[in-house]
Amino acid sequence: MTDESKDIDEHSGVETTGHSWDGIKELNNPLPRWWLFVWYMSIAWAIVYMILMPAIPALPGLGTNTKGLRGHSDRVEVAKAVSELKTARDAQSIVLLDAGLEKIETDRTLQQFALAMGESAFGDNCATCHGAGGRGAIGYPALADDVWLWDGSLDGIEYTIRHGIRHDTDDGTRFSAMPA
Repeated sequence: MTDESKDIDEHSGVETTGHSWDGIKELNNPLPRWWLFVWYMSIAWAIVYMILMPAIPALPGLGTNTKGLRGHSDRVEVAKAVSELKTARDAQSIVLLDAGLEKIETDRTLQQFALAMGESAFGDNCATCHGAGGRGAIGYPALADDVWLWDGSLDGIEYTIRHGIRHDTDDGTRFSAMPA
């Protein structure tokens, strides 16, 4: 192309790409240097990361991701952390099972652990019927008020949780739909 064939925008004096949309011509300006620097650094970082860390999942023939030169695995780290947490919880659970209600009320650390475990157990076993926070639902009583169908004392609540309500193999159960 010669200089005479280049299309120059009359307002800015910049060469155009030749593309036009609704009478607006696209200018052929170079990208800013800072933007190019960031772009090239991002590419370099991605390449280094792919070499060092597990990166490309499910490569054909491998059936798994690339391992990386560091040998790092988040799955191994998470499994290790979960194992350590389970070991710590098992030790606290033994103490909790051996403790009476009075000891749990007086020992602050044991009480916090019991509340955390109870919240988890409530969410897994009770919240489906009694609602989050024990608000109750249609056909299921609220547990967050002072009105109890059964004994609302600590011993009564423990009895209800251990035996359930309407359990065929336990003669100590009450008649309702709650399992042990």
